Order: sequence, then C-alpha cells, then structure tokens
Amino acid sequence: MSAPVIQFHNVSKKFRRVERHDSLRDLIPSIMRRLVSRPAAVEAKPKEFWALRDVSFTLDRGDSMAIIGPNGSGKSTTLKLLSRILRPDRGAVRVDGRVGALIELGAGFHPDLTGRENIYLNGAILGMKRAEIERKFDAIVEFSELQDFLDMPVKRYSSGMYARLGFSVAAHTEPEVLMVDEVLSVGDYHFQEKCFTKMKGFSRNGTTLVFVSHNLAAVSTLCKTALVLKQGEPVYQGDVRTAVAMYYSFYDANNRSSRDVEITEIRLTDIHGCLCEVFDPGDTALLSVSFTALTDISRAHACLYIQTRDGLPLFDTATSRHTDARVTLRAGQSATAVFRVQLNLRGDVFRFGFSISSEFDEYFLYCNMGVKQFVMTGDRKANGFVHFDPSASLILRNDELSAATAVERVS
Repeated sequence: MSAPVIQFHNVSKKFRRVERHDSLRDLIPSIMRRLVSRPAAVEAKPKEFWALRDVSFTLDRGDSMAIIGPNGSGKSTTLKLLSRILRPDRGAVRVDGRVGALIELGAGFHPDLTGRENIYLNGAILGMKRAEIERKFDAIVEFSELQDFLDMPVKRYSSGMYARLGFSVAAHTEPEVLMVDEVLSVGDYHFQEKCFTKMKGFSRNGTTLVFVSHNLAAVSTLCKTALVLKQGEPVYQGDVRTAVAMYYSFYDANNRSSRDVEITEIRLTDIHGCLCEVFDPGDTALLSVSFTALTDISRAHACLYIQTRDGLPLFDTATSRHTDARVTLRAGQSATAVFRVQLNLRGDVFRFGFSISSEFDEYFLYCNMGVKQFVMTGDRKANGFVHFDPSASLILRNDELSAATAVERVS
C-alpha cells in the first residue's frame, strides 16, 4: 500500500497580533521587551493567537478534500502550511509530489513584468523547467484567454485576470497535488466553470485536490470529503454533505438571537394565511419574521434565502430590493419582514434562511440559514431543483405515415 500523499499531523500555528506604534518613544521599548523576554514557545503570548490548533488529516493519491468553515477559522493558513509558505509551530507537515497552488492573487507574480514574463517566472517558482514552460506556453495562454493582454504589465490586470493567469500556470504544471483557495471566486462564471471542469479532470487522473471555498455548491461537486474548521480547531472530517450541514449549523446555533437582534416570531403560511409547512410545486408561501433590535440599527437589509437541506443555495432576495425602506430601529423597537415567494421547486425538503445585514453588506447583524424547514411534494414526473410545470406529448413516425395515407385516400 502506497504512503499518503499529504500528511498533516497535529499541526498548530500561531500569529502575533500586529502592534502599531505612533512614535519612536513607543517603538523602542517594544523592541527591547521582545529582546529581553523569553516566553515559553508552547503557549501563545497575550498578543498572540492560535490560527490552528491540533489539526490532523491524511490524503492519498486522487483524494479530493474541501476545507470549509467561517471566516477566520484557519482555512487559508492550512493551505499556506501545505504549500510551505508558512512553517508550523507544532506538528509536522509532509507533501509528496509536485504541487500546484493558487492561494493568493498575485502570488508568484512581479507587478512590473508582463503577463508573458510572469508565465516564465511563476512557472519556475512552481518547479517547471524553462523548456517545459516553452512547450506548454501556448496552452497556458489559450486556457487563460489573455492573448490580447499578454504584453501588458500585470499590475494593470484586474483581479479576474490575475486569477486566470495564475490558475492557468498552476494547472499546466501537471501537479500531483493541487491546492486552490477562494481566489477563483473573482473570476467570471465562464472561467469558473472552465476551472471546475479542469479540476474534475485532475481528480479523475489521480491528482490530489485540496479546495478552500465558501461556494458550497462547488465544494459538493468537486470534493468527496471535507474538513470543517471553527476558530482554528477541527470539528468534523468526513462526508462532504455532512460537513456542509455542519457548516450551516454554526449559524443555526443562536437560532433566536444575536448581539444585535432577537427573533420574536417566525410564521410560514400559505396564500390564505394558514400555517403550513408542506407545499405543492407552484404554491405561494409567505414567511414572516418578527424581530426586536437589541442595539441601534441603521439602514440594514432584511434578507431571505432558500436552500436545499444540504445547504446548496438556490435563491436569495432582500426587502431593500423591493422597497426603499430599510431596517432602522432604536434598541427595543421591533419590526416584521414579510416575504412572498412562489415555490417552483421539485419534491424534497428545503429550508428558508433569514439574515439582517449592515447597510453596506459588510457583516451580519443576525444570520440563520435554517429558520424554517419546509417540504415540497413531488410526483416524480421531473427531476432537478426547479419545477417548471412540464407537460409532454409524443408523435410517432408511424402515426404520421398513417395520417398521410388517410388523407390520400380521402382525396
């Protein structure tokens, strides 16, 4: 039996919170404290924090694993440890084989060099010989679709163009291990689909894939297993569907309240106002969420989500997309958001999510992706997530011939 391609054993990594010094008077004592103090290496100092703590996993050739979790849970840190950008404070990391990594936009690029020159630079950094780069150069450019911008300095590239060039080079290293972070999210839909197709091909051909993304639909499509991190610690590793459900459970934990908002009532009814949790395709549902502000809220958005029970996002909207009104409340005041939706969904179990986001969508004042679960009936006449009320007929060739013969006889 061959040895694992990736071994990540009891790994921990800590970082120092950045100190800002506004004067030389503050900077000099800080430097002196660092020089004379000898803190224990095993525990984080007051101004340090553990980005990862005791994380372990192994991957064999051809395995595909996602790393998911809320922001700040240590996903990107894990990839940087795997790609040797960072070194662990505890534990051991071992990766065998050629690595292709797309972790940060612009990593391995020089901004003043052209796209053409950066293909050679980045390829060399990823372990390609010059002859190999020259042999694959046309294929890299064709995949990136940047032929018209090849001789432009990359500092003038958009973030999407950076992603195109970076992934194209990484994909043509013929990696035995491919690591991809959230950077593909900046690309357009066409290029994302192209990258996902390429990554599926890698997995079929035995490449080990480690994929970090908040796009759980892509995670479920590309990966067989997932590692769930929360605040730097592993909480689950296994089947990707279970992992996705656990990811959403983080937001379900405080089902009724957050620091800013308390949910006081949730009602799901049919078009007649009767409480209902089972609908036929095409039925109209009304979801009403009443809430009280625990702090002052200004010009926030009340948002509705519809997802599969595995967490695949299907639809979202917000009150601010349908009315000029925003959620503006003083502490203690209440409001009700009412959403009316036509449920053109196939037979299955789905769930409504609800959030209140800040004025510029920078953060959630409240978020729960599972405030209400509902059931759609189905007659198995169609498949897919969306129900289009289909009908069908079939005209056989023999019937057409018989009809034509009958017409000839009448004439």
